[in-house]
Amino acid sequence: MKKYNVAVVGATGMVGRMFLKVLEEKKFPIDNFYAFSSAKSAGSKIEFDGREYTVEELTEQSFDRPIDIALFSAGGSTSLKYAPIAASKGVMVVDNSSAWRMDKDVPLVVPEVNPQDIEWHKGIIANPNCSTIQAVVALKPLHDKYRIKRIVYSTYQSVSGTGVKGVSDLEEGLKGNPPKTYPHPIAGNCLPHIDVFLDNGYTKEEMKMIEETRKIMGDDTLRITATTVRVPVLYSHSESVNVEFENDFDLDELKALLQNSPGIIVEDDVSKNLYPLALNAAGKNEVFVGRIRRDYSVDNGINLWVVADNVRKGAAANAVQIAELLINR
Repeated sequence: MKKYNVAVVGATGMVGRMFLKVLEEKKFPIDNFYAFSSAKSAGSKIEFDGREYTVEELTEQSFDRPIDIALFSAGGSTSLKYAPIAASKGVMVVDNSSAWRMDKDVPLVVPEVNPQDIEWHKGIIANPNCSTIQAVVALKPLHDKYRIKRIVYSTYQSVSGTGVKGVSDLEEGLKGNPPKTYPHPIAGNCLPHIDVFLDNGYTKEEMKMIEETRKIMGDDTLRITATTVRVPVLYSHSESVNVEFENDFDLDELKALLQNSPGIIVEDDVSKNLYPLALNAAGKNEVFVGRIRRDYSVDNGINLWVVADNVRKGAAANAVQIAELLINR
């Protein structure tokens, strides 16, 4: 089996460390491995695949060596500067920031949904927003079968979506300490405020879900609205997804379609209180779907409850799946 030289940029961060874990779990064929970070974390040691590595500072010369694939999770400004440098040296970049997602020349890929889009990459492939990834995994097979007309997203997103600072705000808030990251206490609270507010009254997170869904699904005609909410949960995002189809559907057929679609686990038996839970999704790479029921307020409407680990499927696992697509081309 051919092996590849792989780099992780942002290796000491929450998603970066999950990159390492998922690469190990999937037994990704690695020859040489490199870990990069900001100057602040450079020199620290990390364990990967039974070996200890010294984290290097990311510089403009970091890719002046044979590297096949680089997984980036170091923030948008870092990606904007260094991803093009890496790509110019022949490195295939999978970027987890928002920097390249809506660039018309950069594929935005969820392997279960639009794997074909990697074919037109020019050295950089964008990893979508965590809340978008799990939604489109559930929606794509339904769109192909019944044609989606309108989507209403309502999300319940964990504090790990904000990284270690979000987790700290929740843990410290439970001790009665004031928030340092969020504008209000997150402990015992729900904040309908993820990312910055825009002139249209939506948050940037809400517009990400709207625009990214259209790009990934390859359909700019989709009518979508979103309300994204931060909740006092450590890991896994939960989403209420209300969908209106162009065509009618049989509910049992629709459930079977979801059960047989890649990357989805259906948990939907209310007689046994079985439905997706954030606690159960944490630590897993799949998207869990339940509470599947008709919306009787519109023609051809459906309600779904969609849950996934935002650090895994919503970031690291999806990026590694993209890397697998690249080496299997």
